[in-house]
Order: sequence, then C-alpha cells, then structure tokens
Amino acid sequence: MEDVLNQYAQPFDPEYPMICMDEASRQLIGQVALPLPTRPGQPSLQDYEYVRNGVCNLFVFCQPQIGWRRVIVTERRTKQDWAHTIKTLIDVEFPAARRIRLVLDNLNTHVGGALYETFHPDEARRLMEKLEFHYTPKHASWLNMAEIEIGILSRQCLNRRMDNRDFLIREVAAWQAERNEQRAKIHWTFTIESARHKLHRLYPVITT
Repeated sequence: MEDVLNQYAQPFDPEYPMICMDEASRQLIGQVALPLPTRPGQPSLQDYEYVRNGVCNLFVFCQPQIGWRRVIVTERRTKQDWAHTIKTLIDVEFPAARRIRLVLDNLNTHVGGALYETFHPDEARRLMEKLEFHYTPKHASWLNMAEIEIGILSRQCLNRRMDNRDFLIREVAAWQAERNEQRAKIHWTFTIESARHKLHRLYPVITT
C-alpha cells in the first residue's frame, strides 16, 4: 500500500511518468423499440426491454498529475489484449520515457509474462525494460486512481445504452478528448501518513 502511495507523492517526471491502469467490461445494449424523443419538461423515454449485443472491454490509463487519460476498447480482456495496450502506452503515448511507473491491480492478465506470451522475446524484453510495476494490495484496488477515472467515465459517458462497439469507441474518444483538453485532474488526499493513522490496525505493534 505504501509503495503505491509513495508513487502518488512523487512530482511529475516526464522521463519516469507514473501511470495508473485498470480495466472494465461494458455490455452492449440495443433498443427493442425506438425511444420517444424529449418534449418540454419531459426527458426522452425508452422501453425497459432491451437486447444484448455482447460485451467489450475498456483498458483505462491515466496520469492524474497532468490530467491525461487514454481509453482503449477491445473485444476481449486476454493477456494478449493487455500486452498490446501496454505496447501502445510505451511506443505511442510515452515514447520518450525512460521507464513508466505503472500502478495496477493483481489481475492474472496484468503480468510481465503476458508480454512474452504475445511478442518475440527480444521485443518483450524491450517492453519490460520500460516498465516498473507497482501493484495495489489484494482487496485494495480502490488505491488505484484509474478506478476513479473509470467511475467518471461511467457517469459522464457510459450511462446510456450503446448497441455496438464502433459507437462506443466514438463516444469514449469524444469524452477522452474533452477531459484531456480540460486537463481534468484527480485530487488525491490519501497519503502514507493518513494511511498509518486511519489503518493503524493493519500495522504491527512494536514494543520496546
């Protein structure tokens, strides 16, 4: 826990950026009947019945200190999908970084071995040397600020029916562009000091 909180306390360094990463699944929902349009004093109305059009996955990366985020939508959430998004993060988003300090949870697909299962060993080694993993403790993924970003995405963009992946990608891209233009940041106040005070029961009692 303190390792992650220590990463949050460091000043932004473009050569060693701290990136939070998490993922979320999204069910694609289609309409059975066309919604009724809005009228003065009344919102649009939609039938409670819907049709399921499958599920897609959203990989969410964010740099809270500079108000940056990147959402990559995929059909699945396999190790290979994760590996390809990590390659995009390294080669497209932060090509000048010497090393990326990556905050993420303990999901079994979020491991360095996934790179070796996806790419040639030389390429996997190159990507690994660009990464520094900082895992949140088990059952404490709330320490990952990417979860906050996913919550904002859900409220501002995903809080409606979307029936196909292409439409979802366009809407998420528009939301991402607006948030990045605003340089919207996350105001994080939970520090190592506050953790030691509020979660003191988790620390051993040292007697002298």
